[in-house]
Amino acid sequence: MNTLMQLHFGQAAELLVPSLMHGFGVVIQATVLGFLLATIIGMIIAIGRLSSLKIIKGILYVFLEIIRGTPLLVQLVYIYYVVPLLINLLASLFGYKIDMQIAPLTAGILGLGVNYGCYMSEVIRGAIIAVDSGQTEAALVLGFGKYQALFRIVIPQALRSIIPSLGNYLVMMVKDTSLLAYVAVNELLLRTQSFASQTFFTIESYTYLALAYLVISIPLSHLVKFIEYKLKTNRR
Repeated sequence: MNTLMQLHFGQAAELLVPSLMHGFGVVIQATVLGFLLATIIGMIIAIGRLSSLKIIKGILYVFLEIIRGTPLLVQLVYIYYVVPLLINLLASLFGYKIDMQIAPLTAGILGLGVNYGCYMSEVIRGAIIAVDSGQTEAALVLGFGKYQALFRIVIPQALRSIIPSLGNYLVMMVKDTSLLAYVAVNELLLRTQSFASQTFFTIESYTYLALAYLVISIPLSHLVKFIEYKLKTNRR
């Protein structure tokens, strides 16, 4: 009881919440841009893996195995610290001297986009395969080209069926933005760690951090469920 009396949630809120409000903007930016990049990458990989060219399918398969076989945190650190060094080294081999650096938020967005894009690609590919092949055959008979049929007939139907799954990935990405603290992105976790180390309000600080993520994640989860419900209703 004495320990509980020593907690200072009011004082911590007064000092920490304004900082967390600024962190919200970073989380939203990283999530929106990361998700858009993941969707594009996922679509490209899904279509590439449906290609008849074995070399493309092979390269994409190896790339997927590498990304899915390593943790997101390792990928973020690799993009932020190692990739610039590799680019500098490659440039030096061709006689150029550069000092390539990647901004922390850019590295975070790239990491989230690549990682989630690989997982989303399998969902997109499965949805494309699930579309009745008769749809493509009918489009070809009507004079559509192969890629016209894919992008104008098949993919729109596939995307409609996977919107709930993409929504779940969006919610997961919001929570995974906390990993960006390890590449110096000044988001919610890094702000909280800094505040807690300065004030020693450890319990209060991380409690507010958890609440901050709940404020974002719970409404977003319900929005995804609502969209899924509306899609099911419209199909009836």
